[in-house]
Amino acid sequence: MSGGTSARRGRRLRDRLPLRLRHHWKPAASLGVGLVCLVVAFGDARVSPYQHAHPRTPTAGHTVLVVEDDAGIRTLLTSALTAAGYGVISAATGQEALASALDRRPHLIVLDVMLPDTDGFRFTRGLRARGVYTPVLFLTARGDVEGRIIGLSSGGDDYVTKPFHIQEVLLRIRAILRRSNAPASVTGAAPALRYADLTLDEATREVRRGGRPVQLSPTEFRLLASLLAHPERVLEKAEILQQVWQYDFSGDTRIVDTYIKNLRRKIDRTPPALVHTVRGVGYCLRLPRDEAPESAR
Repeated sequence: MSGGTSARRGRRLRDRLPLRLRHHWKPAASLGVGLVCLVVAFGDARVSPYQHAHPRTPTAGHTVLVVEDDAGIRTLLTSALTAAGYGVISAATGQEALASALDRRPHLIVLDVMLPDTDGFRFTRGLRARGVYTPVLFLTARGDVEGRIIGLSSGGDDYVTKPFHIQEVLLRIRAILRRSNAPASVTGAAPALRYADLTLDEATREVRRGGRPVQLSPTEFRLLASLLAHPERVLEKAEILQQVWQYDFSGDTRIVDTYIKNLRRKIDRTPPALVHTVRGVGYCLRLPRDEAPESAR
């Protein structure tokens, strides 16, 4: 992209911002062609340098529903996503968001946890109860483990902690869409995987433990498929991030820990436990050591 084109796109993005934010706009010429910088500190959001995505990137053309009651943050997210080539629908309340999610069927939802008429966790559980499995990226001020577990357990696919950087939001959106659209072969999984009394069927997207159906979110399904594809082998957390999320999360492996805890609650409700921690390394799908290995075949 030429410098002139980059500057024009930067001015167009600046002009979409509310008047109260435009004076914060600073073109970051020193950062290289195609980069712009917004230095904004308002409410819970902070925006840093990010690379404009070309409209023909693999995830361009998708529609994103932005649900945020703060008008400034909502406009900022809408402008950045539009500049990156996404179609954008916006909503300020849970009621508006529900109507858009059901009628417009976006490819992904960026959802603020705190809304005036509901919270993002309850909203997501409601969507899943209706059979809507649109990926959800939470925007949350809660960075604690309990908050992450609640969000991911409600059916969310990922989270970004406030104050956030636009670059991180864009990268995580691309990663979610990439893995949501990826074929089952990305995990190296066969159409049906079995270990002990646990079965995962890629064709029907069904999981059973001891004949009992287990309801998993799309990301939990991919995590279990990754473990089942390599039974009795220890998978490092970084390896799981690459296989399941296809993104390194800047070295933050806590999301793996959170999803593993959630997966255990669903898979290991009855003994024997199959998901095991190898401290300092990662996780392994295996029977307890006192079980006969032949029983797993």
